[in-house]
Amino acid sequence: MIVLVTGASGFLGRAVAAELVAAGHEVRTLQRRPSGVDGVADVLGSITDPLHVARAIDGVEGVVHLAAKVSLAGASEDFRIVNVEGTRTILDAADRAGVSRVVHVSSPSVAHAGSALAGVGAEPASPEHARGDYARTKAEAELLALSRDSRAMPVVAIRPHLVWGPGDTQLVGRIVERARRGRLPLLNGGTALIDTTYVVNAASGIVAALHRADAAHGRACVLTNGEPRPVGDLLAAICLAAGVQPPRWSLPAGVGRAAGSIIERVWAVRPGDDEPPMTRFLAEQLSTAHWFDQRDTRRALAWSPSVTIDEGLRRLAASYS
Repeated sequence: MIVLVTGASGFLGRAVAAELVAAGHEVRTLQRRPSGVDGVADVLGSITDPLHVARAIDGVEGVVHLAAKVSLAGASEDFRIVNVEGTRTILDAADRAGVSRVVHVSSPSVAHAGSALAGVGAEPASPEHARGDYARTKAEAELLALSRDSRAMPVVAIRPHLVWGPGDTQLVGRIVERARRGRLPLLNGGTALIDTTYVVNAASGIVAALHRADAAHGRACVLTNGEPRPVGDLLAAICLAAGVQPPRWSLPAGVGRAAGSIIERVWAVRPGDDEPPMTRFLAEQLSTAHWFDQRDTRRALAWSPSVTIDEGLRRLAASYS
């Protein structure tokens, strides 16, 4: 089919576009800069511009919507414009163009209220309880997307959790850089159990959702490797793969949250060049369990991950060699 991928210049978006090309689909992308993916037709523009979106979506049969403002800081209105109103623009255009299926890429943070998530499935998205502007607006966007689900245009929401792999300048890149500078603390010793998703698995799961939209529509699915590990072990493994010393110092989670609150207030007045080193949301993510029951996801998508965490770490190490 002809598939539009939004946000294909990002780490996961590029992987999804490449996976779709490999599966034999005709792929079109929409984002502000070239995707760099071989075999796709790039349409440069913004998801918040109805004219750009209409041009990109004309003649399309399926949409994978990944574009979003992803950050730990920033103006609340900027998150809303991109994550909520941008999603609305995509859905409106898809409806007018007669698109036959939509995969909305969401986040497990839409159902995170600050406490541990241990062995749960896709809990309901809750803008009222989500932590921070990113999670709050992604929760609103997911609810909006699923409200448009119909027989004519099935919609599936996929929540990949902590996607990583070679070439990742966000999660992996920031972990490695902060560890290299000695600025990567553990919270509560790094014992919280968390799930992550190797990028190949995240991409193949999203493509599976597109293929299975008729059967899986109207629902949200959390997508992970299904191999939860202590956050300290994962951080250490990523650092060792990159050839840097793992974090060796730890703070109580309460201290991390308090520091995050202070840094957020400072960042609101004098933002730095990169992401803030700590926020309340990040402190909660590093100190509370986040792992998910994958049985429902795998049944709904007729999918399972092909790359284990250990194999992913070997591939990550090879990319640094």
